Amino acid sequence: MNLVEELEWRGLVQDMTPGTKELFANNKVKAYIGFDPTADSLHIGSLVPIIILMHLQRHGHTPYALVGGATGMVGDPTGKSKERNLLNDHELQMNLKGITKQLSHFLDFNAKENPAVVVNNYDWFKDFSFLGFIRDVGKYISVNYMMAKDSVKQRFSGDIGISFTEFSYQLIQGYDFVHLFREKGIKVQMGGSDQWGNITTGIELIRKMLGEEAFALTSPLVKKADGGKFGKTEQGNVWLDPERTSPYKFYQFWLNSSDEDAKNWIKVFCFFTQEETNELIRQHEEAPHLRVLQKALAKDLTVRVHSLIEYENAVQASEVLFGKSTHDSLEQLEERTLLEIFDGVPTYKLSKDVFAEKVSVIDLLATHTNIYSSKGEVKRALTSNAVAINQDKVSEQTEILVQDIIKDKFIIARKGKKDYHLIVIE
Repeated sequence: MNLVEELEWRGLVQDMTPGTKELFANNKVKAYIGFDPTADSLHIGSLVPIIILMHLQRHGHTPYALVGGATGMVGDPTGKSKERNLLNDHELQMNLKGITKQLSHFLDFNAKENPAVVVNNYDWFKDFSFLGFIRDVGKYISVNYMMAKDSVKQRFSGDIGISFTEFSYQLIQGYDFVHLFREKGIKVQMGGSDQWGNITTGIELIRKMLGEEAFALTSPLVKKADGGKFGKTEQGNVWLDPERTSPYKFYQFWLNSSDEDAKNWIKVFCFFTQEETNELIRQHEEAPHLRVLQKALAKDLTVRVHSLIEYENAVQASEVLFGKSTHDSLEQLEERTLLEIFDGVPTYKLSKDVFAEKVSVIDLLATHTNIYSSKGEVKRALTSNAVAINQDKVSEQTEILVQDIIKDKFIIARKGKKDYHLIVIE
């Protein structure tokens, strides 16, 4: 398969200009995708363009990633119902640095024949005067043409309207394509389907300013089968930066995907061959309860975005709630991960002074906390072997010592198989 055929079977092609497929099939092509520096980390919504650039490089073409130092100062109105807050220079530089570092994790910048390249459009806009821009670029695109774009029409029809700053965004992005076409020989711009209007403005500028033909390919925006927004959880975005979204939560996001989503996402986000993908789908359909697709998806992405070690740690952490852990394995977890595992369970706070002497498990669960309503209830549960402290089953004779406290801060009590309680020692 050539590049476009590969992207098509993976469901990664929405629209493309005539001749794009033939261009990739018969030539070594330079192509680029732009990344908006609105934060110092990309989130999983950015994985699709990253993966497209990875496919591009794997097929022998040269990927360019454009980080928008200039466009980031303006703000893309696409998909936004109101004006964005503009970034100050310090925020923008920090974001550009973080995103560039992340991109180097996925793309090979040292490949012998087709090394990936990062460019920043601030480099060619910083010396462009306002009068020079509206004279040399603005005259080629009519206001009628700009207003016909969906991103502009939607804002015009709303109550907020659109500022001249954001209205001009498509011209600035369009000129990026002109510059890269002329200076770098880049013939294709790629991106999400919501960028089609901005991309085609660039193609129009290249046609009018340079008398040349350029090409475009867009991918569908990833959606969840239930209609929910992809990449969002109750806590917000799922980020690629482990400081923003821990590897455990990142792993859990993919592991908890629905069967229908997993069947689509295994093609979009992973690099399994068509045969391997079909085999995973077959195995999953034969035994859905084993969640073969979700596990393959979660492993592949956690290893690629973080590391094999972080994946193994996430699996170990995930097994905690199924009772597959020990005091030692709990001790090895990061405090942040441990708190994420038990997020939402009933929590109790105790002074460390309580443990100056031995504390009976009955007093811990019925006197110092109200995990059980009475000592009698605790005794009955203990007789039934239904109580665990730090994942170890306990009896009426068990006493809790200071050394039983995990990370010098936590005790985990479990009633029955899945009723967890977290005791925080202060």
